[in-house]
Amino acid sequence: MAYRVIIPQDITDPGKDYLRERGYEIVIGTGDTSVEAMKAAVADGDAILARTAPYPKEVLAAAPRLKVIGRHGIGVDNIDVDYCTEHGIYVTFAPTSNAVSVAEHTVGFMLSLAHHYTYFDQAVRRGEWSLRNQCKGCDLEGKTVGIIGLGRIGTQVANKCMAAFHMRVIGYDAILPRENYSQGVEPATVEEIFAKADFVTLHVPATPQTRGMVNKELLLKMKPSAYLINCARGELVNEADLYEVLRNKQIAGAATDVFAAEPPAADSPLFTLDNLAVTPHSAALTQESMDRMGLHAAMGIHAVLSGEKPEWCVNQPAQ
Repeated sequence: MAYRVIIPQDITDPGKDYLRERGYEIVIGTGDTSVEAMKAAVADGDAILARTAPYPKEVLAAAPRLKVIGRHGIGVDNIDVDYCTEHGIYVTFAPTSNAVSVAEHTVGFMLSLAHHYTYFDQAVRRGEWSLRNQCKGCDLEGKTVGIIGLGRIGTQVANKCMAAFHMRVIGYDAILPRENYSQGVEPATVEEIFAKADFVTLHVPATPQTRGMVNKELLLKMKPSAYLINCARGELVNEADLYEVLRNKQIAGAATDVFAAEPPAADSPLFTLDNLAVTPHSAALTQESMDRMGLHAAMGIHAVLSGEKPEWCVNQPAQ
């Protein structure tokens, strides 16, 4: 009997084609990510190709045949990895799949903030053409970008900023030794980055150490002309503190692709601000990135189910 791969939230064709070509039975879910729906969806699966739905112990325990979860993307904070490890379930991920896409989105935010794209777009639609003479943007060239987290995405951002815009780059990574920072990146502390950078961009996972790390105290270290960018996880930023600092114009602006609760409430105070640009957690959702994420997750599933060691493995399950 063919192994059954459950895909609760549909993916693009390359990952599904890869699995079908290797004889797997794939079952596409309805997209309902409630706990009860997820328990029913995964019950007879040997593998799960997981996107953004939560996979707590309660859901995982409903799948007694489960051998591997292939994560469609990088972050695994939506999966109870400890449970998987204890119960012999591999968790794989796709760390090389979306770095280019998220880095490009981040740089796009920098350009948008520096040149007031969102603000001017709305002004022109309102007929306020004269704002072109009242609101001046800034060049990226010569500015300093501070990067918190120098993994694949942060390094891509650094290299693009240096090569394309001749920006100064300062950075911090809690794990990577300073001598391994990308050439041209000047090491700095988190506090130094917030104090010195014209653009601060976040590229770290949500962990007990990083959740809420960007608070009022750090934000007030920033220059009044500086901008904050978050294309990582919404939980990194205290949204109430960000709202207050932006409302009081204590920094120039911010851009975020992520929120503490997703989707955010339609009446969120953040949406009343004209110095905040937002996108719907879409930085990684280019066609190319979606294809790579699905394919790489499928490759991890196939490796485990065919008795091989997966290339990108999050845990080492108990045998």
